[in-house]
Amino acid sequence: MSSDDERDEKELSLTSPEVVTKYKGAAEIVNKALQVVLAECKPKAKIVDICEKGDAFIKEQTASMYKNAKKKIERGVAFPTCISVNNTVGHFSPLASDETVLEDGDMVKIDMGCHIDGFIALVGHTHVLQDGPVSGRKADVITAANTAAEVALRLVRPGKKNTDVTEAIQKVAAAYDCKIVEGVLSHQMKQHVIDGNKVVLSVASPEATVEEVEFEENEVYAIDIVASTGDGKPKLIDEKQTTIYKKDETVNYQLKMKASRFIISEIKQNFPHMPFTARSLEEKRARLGLVECVNHGHLQPYPVLYEKSGDFVAQIKFTVLLMPNGSDRITSHTLQELQPTKTIEDPEIKGWLALGIKKKKAKKAGEKGEASTEAEPMDATSNAQE
Repeated sequence: MSSDDERDEKELSLTSPEVVTKYKGAAEIVNKALQVVLAECKPKAKIVDICEKGDAFIKEQTASMYKNAKKKIERGVAFPTCISVNNTVGHFSPLASDETVLEDGDMVKIDMGCHIDGFIALVGHTHVLQDGPVSGRKADVITAANTAAEVALRLVRPGKKNTDVTEAIQKVAAAYDCKIVEGVLSHQMKQHVIDGNKVVLSVASPEATVEEVEFEENEVYAIDIVASTGDGKPKLIDEKQTTIYKKDETVNYQLKMKASRFIISEIKQNFPHMPFTARSLEEKRARLGLVECVNHGHLQPYPVLYEKSGDFVAQIKFTVLLMPNGSDRITSHTLQELQPTKTIEDPEIKGWLALGIKKKKAKKAGEKGEASTEAEPMDATSNAQE
């Protein structure tokens, strides 16, 4: 790597205060957007209307930022707002014509993202549409996802490996008699890259393997925990429900259909790096053109998968910056009151939850002792998110 490349790399990493500011600015907007969406989640509300409000809020908030910058700064939605209910695993962001509404008692998963200059903040949250505390299996699965997220926050740290996290989150889910859902990945993120090469598998299996890697200082991760009261092996029911795609910049196949070429040029112009929803495209042409684009690898689809009817699926997703002074979780939302049927008794899980997140400052010259980790334990019996 040349010295210019090294300097560029450094300027685009967390060693640059400007980069940290952009990540935190995106996080502040997406955290507020989540509150806006949550307030709209009521019985009989149309899901597509809520998704559109979430995306519109992010666009509106980011539009006023860096308006006077010398170079044009891309900003806006990094992942379209999704509202996935009950046994739906995720990525449900329907087209304008969809009439699906929320019902009382639904377990609602909200998943969304914002970016400023390609620096991405993602968040995922689960909420049950009811008054008063949530109990029974619904409470178990949300607590399982949240506790697994808290453990992941403490294990995604320099010196630890991705495999440590995969094993730990499964152990947490099992303590609540739940399963971590297969096929969900947590990714390192970089500028304009929502799915970097360093990956944390939710569930390792002979079919699903990734390279073992170590976390390093100044990296950014989106940690995505999805837990289920079912078997954790979701299925695709209807391909037509897929509406979220991402352009694969490495594919150059020459498309045959005029509609496909029109759509791909629109995507290159408006969504060169980030996932987008088909709602953002001219709908009639999109329907014709998307199929060929997907078949030839131009677009990577985010399918809508389902656990069995009657199962409940919960998601907690957060963005964490691995700063020199410890981990900085920049996206989250407080959970409603939960009354799970189980509590954590396992000493290993309790040990993980007792790990600190921030480092204490090193003692001054002449004082004994070295820099230590400040304890920010999560009480294993508590269900509130920090």
